[in-house]
Amino acid sequence: MSWGTELWDQYDNISLHTQKGIDFLEKYGHFIRDRCTIELEYAGKLRRLVKNYQPKKKDEEDYQYSPCRAFKHVMTEVNDLAGQHEVIAENLQANVIRELNILVKDIKEERKKHLQDGARMVQNLNTQILSLDRAKKNYEKAFKEAERALENFQRADADYNLSRAEVEKQRMNMAIKSQQCEETKNEYANQLQKTNELQNQHYHILMPDVFRQLQELDEKRIKNIKSFMIQSVDIEKNVFPIIIKCLDGIVNAAEQINEKEDTQLVIERYKSGFQPPEDIPFEDLSAIKSGEMPPPINPVPITTLRPEAMTVKGTMSSGKLKKRVGLFGIFSSTKNNFSANADNKEDYSDLPPNQRKKKLQQRVEEITAKIQQETAARDGLMKMKGVYEQNPALGDPMSIEGQLNESGHKLDKLRQELQKYQMYLEEANKPAVSPSAPSRRSKSHYNGAHLQQNHSPESGLGTSHTSLPDSDNEHGDNDPAPGDYCDGDLLPALGVCRALYPFEATSEGSIPMHDGEELFIIELDQGDGWTRVRRQKDGEEGFVPTSYIECNLYKYNSC
Repeated sequence: MSWGTELWDQYDNISLHTQKGIDFLEKYGHFIRDRCTIELEYAGKLRRLVKNYQPKKKDEEDYQYSPCRAFKHVMTEVNDLAGQHEVIAENLQANVIRELNILVKDIKEERKKHLQDGARMVQNLNTQILSLDRAKKNYEKAFKEAERALENFQRADADYNLSRAEVEKQRMNMAIKSQQCEETKNEYANQLQKTNELQNQHYHILMPDVFRQLQELDEKRIKNIKSFMIQSVDIEKNVFPIIIKCLDGIVNAAEQINEKEDTQLVIERYKSGFQPPEDIPFEDLSAIKSGEMPPPINPVPITTLRPEAMTVKGTMSSGKLKKRVGLFGIFSSTKNNFSANADNKEDYSDLPPNQRKKKLQQRVEEITAKIQQETAARDGLMKMKGVYEQNPALGDPMSIEGQLNESGHKLDKLRQELQKYQMYLEEANKPAVSPSAPSRRSKSHYNGAHLQQNHSPESGLGTSHTSLPDSDNEHGDNDPAPGDYCDGDLLPALGVCRALYPFEATSEGSIPMHDGEELFIIELDQGDGWTRVRRQKDGEEGFVPTSYIECNLYKYNSC
């Protein structure tokens, strides 16, 4: 099938069709361009998503748990996925859009050239047809004039009244007109032959060739669109193995999540190493008052005590305050459940036993690594000294002696430090004894005052404490001290404090506070980093980090 034979008379429609084909090719190019933009935007959003969810330095310690490690690996794989979408966009840009733009430009130029050739051929044919029309009109005019001249001659020749000269004149005029008619007839015949030849060539050779070239150009356009579509798919298919690998990596990361392992990590991270305290003995106040000391009976389980009975109200004892249990179990801190001054002591003795063991073991490993490093350096110096001794031209052996002496001093110091921390570690490996929780009595206890035990806000296990230090009951045996309060009474305010930072309570016994909030101080920090406060509005009581507040005490105490 050929446009030249089937569409010989459809020049205008062929011109319109080829223009629409080029418009469609450009439209497909715009589609691929917008597809590249979407791929790049998607890749950029994936990368921003990964960046926004990258672990902060303060959260790095939590990434020892398997879900956190898996999530970190997932973010790596998602970042790689973003890279694959960038590859798709880059390859579409380089291999499809670039070639498509070149094709559009070439097809436009070729179409313009072919259409100009066709227009010129049509113009030549039209010009020849006009020439034929003029020759035909001239022939028709000359033929009519020759016929009139012949009629005039015949009429004059039959008229005997006309002179011979007049008849001859008509004869000569007839001859001239006949000659002109013959000439125009020949010209008309010549133009007709030229026109027929040109028309035959136009419709059977010239224009079919133009239509054939336009047909080939349009088929080239269609074939390339097909190629571009397949190539676009191939570009995307080429990254599928990597995308599948990324997805498999996400699945593998998820499969590495181990709840039992994480449970053990939590134990290792937060285990204090203390032993639970022994049962609190029951005290018979009537026996104490009479001077008799009855044998202890079954202790009251700590879980049966009312919440308000788990704090000593007011001043109940004298002497130095003991440490109370903090908000995060037996050992408390404002950071990572360690004491605020945990690293201030060389032997880490103010850490919980288990945490102390870990710190000491870590310190032993660090010193051992330093010893190995220094030993390797000393061995290198010894080899260098031996080379210098064998070949003095390379260097003075005595120049190494000072470095060897310095290295030896470092090794001796490190070995002594290692021995010291190994002793600390041996001491830490001995069984730990939990801080006791004895019942402390003031004079008012012997006079029938109710005994109340203090416990940590979360564990419910700890030592008794007081609201004010060194406050002895100096009143009579039968009257309670002014600082003593019965169950149901509020603790007296020791001062006021203002929150320097916001605090979100995450453990039982602590209360949240917002920046700048003012609260009553009802119990001082006893060395564990926590101060007990009461809200001024609703009277809610709880513990807050001492380092988060600014204190203003009514008496001589300070936070």
